[in-house]
Amino acid sequence: MANHLNNNERQGLQRAPSQLVGPDYKSSEERPEATVSTAIQQKNVVILPQTPQLIALLTMIRDKNTNRADFIFYSNRINRLLVEEALNHLPVHPHTITTPVGRTYAGVKFEGKICGVSIMRAGEAMEQALRECCRSVRIGKILIQRDEETSKPRLFYDKLPEDVKDRWVLLLDPMLATGGSALMAVDVLRSKGVPEERILFLNLIASPEGAANFSKKYPRLRIVTAFVDEGLDEKNYIVPGLGDFGDRFYTL
Repeated sequence: MANHLNNNERQGLQRAPSQLVGPDYKSSEERPEATVSTAIQQKNVVILPQTPQLIALLTMIRDKNTNRADFIFYSNRINRLLVEEALNHLPVHPHTITTPVGRTYAGVKFEGKICGVSIMRAGEAMEQALRECCRSVRIGKILIQRDEETSKPRLFYDKLPEDVKDRWVLLLDPMLATGGSALMAVDVLRSKGVPEERILFLNLIASPEGAANFSKKYPRLRIVTAFVDEGLDEKNYIVPGLGDFGDRFYTL
């Protein structure tokens, strides 16, 4: 998968950059330097603003010494930020209302219906944030696992809302490494009639390789991520990463 990046892209993505982090009213001497997301060229990849809050939250969940309760708590906070940002990319139409004091207010209203689809099992960890932002939202499931014989992703199960083709879909999976499983999940959604441009893929940490794979195959799909890491190692693990998200969230 890593071969999808050309030499120029590789040279620019070898190491996530550093910048001073902290409130603007502090001097540069009072703001620590921290690693921030790699900037990538794909226009359909939206990276959350690298704020002190986000960097602090990511630091907590990356730390191997963070216990499971704290990992869940801080992961959920980032998931909420991701969902809030994803909702900003849904279309709206004019909606004028009357306030309790009798004045009108020219606002907007979301256009169309949405649903969530989690890639089991790690993607299920992001469902709570979606429910907190979108009351009574419908959520589908897709189970994809690596075939031991071929080492390729294989679809084992999918259960989606009957009218999924008429909805905007927030696809949920916290880690985007090579992108094999997530790309197959998009194929499943498209086979059910969901237009590519109605899919938003939410994840906490992405690799440049995974983002590039997605952008080349599905240029009209939007990826919303908290951080693009340095890359993949020889085992296709995201580095520096945070380990196995599902294990740390559910079992460790």
